[in-house]
Amino acid sequence: GEGTVTTGDGKAGSGTDKEKDEKGKPKSKDKSSKSTEDRDKEKGADAGLLTEAGSHQSAAVLGISLIAMGEEIGAEMALRTFNHLLHYGEPVIRRAVPLALALLSTSNPQLPILDTLSKFSHDSDPTVAHSSIFSMGLVGSGTNNARLAGLLRNLAQFYHKEPLDLFLVRIAQGLTHLGKGTLTLNPYHSDRLLMMPVAVAGLLTAAVAMLDAGNCILANAHYMLFYLTPAIQPRMLVTFNENLEPLTVSVRVGQAVDVVGQAGKPKTITGFQTHTTPVLLAYGERAELATDEYLPLTPVLEGFVILKKNPDYSED
Repeated sequence: GEGTVTTGDGKAGSGTDKEKDEKGKPKSKDKSSKSTEDRDKEKGADAGLLTEAGSHQSAAVLGISLIAMGEEIGAEMALRTFNHLLHYGEPVIRRAVPLALALLSTSNPQLPILDTLSKFSHDSDPTVAHSSIFSMGLVGSGTNNARLAGLLRNLAQFYHKEPLDLFLVRIAQGLTHLGKGTLTLNPYHSDRLLMMPVAVAGLLTAAVAMLDAGNCILANAHYMLFYLTPAIQPRMLVTFNENLEPLTVSVRVGQAVDVVGQAGKPKTITGFQTHTTPVLLAYGERAELATDEYLPLTPVLEGFVILKKNPDYSED
């Protein structure tokens, strides 16, 4: 028969009631809570969840690069900060650092940054690896950089059995050879004096989407990559006459020199080579006309430039 069971506080209760308590509601609660935990784990399989505790820190990391980008001394200081974050930061911070490096040095493949990204493209945390591979594409976008192309080919072999990683490697390769090397994603123009806010917004949108790549770009929202489109601009110098017909002139292309505040007419470029237009300008390069035969209608020789004949020019 059903005997009475005395509980610890001296109250009597039937054995069947206790069994109900053990098997009944509390257990079903545990089950439901477990299932939600499992669901959360499945959702966050790619641990880059933007809903994760401390995810605001990854936005702060991107903020550092937004503040420092376009200014060389600030960028060098930010590099040191990112180095510390990579070594001592929590996982949620480490995942954002490769993307911040890409924003800091878009279309400007510096060796220290390439080495850092290459190292973290083999990271044990898959989200860090995904961010690093995509960032390698952004850093070398449109440059046809031979070293970066070699690194990406090695990555393609390394990840040949991982479809998601291989997808990102192919995207990075496509960005590296953007427009066969005639386009750039760098949002600065007019000798890196002015910034295009729309281009920065496009780069930032893609970077934020990559923070949660597993649920975004690597899931159903791969179209988020198209947000890079507003940042694409040509990096060649093409000259036209006043009737907008293509014009071939000699130009000197060299490394830009900062001449702000210097007296007289200092040289604006150093280590130049003479080319005929159209010509490609790499990051940090500047062009000037080799002769006085034509006068540019714009103070900055970049992109598409209209030239007019110099009335005072004589071949002597």
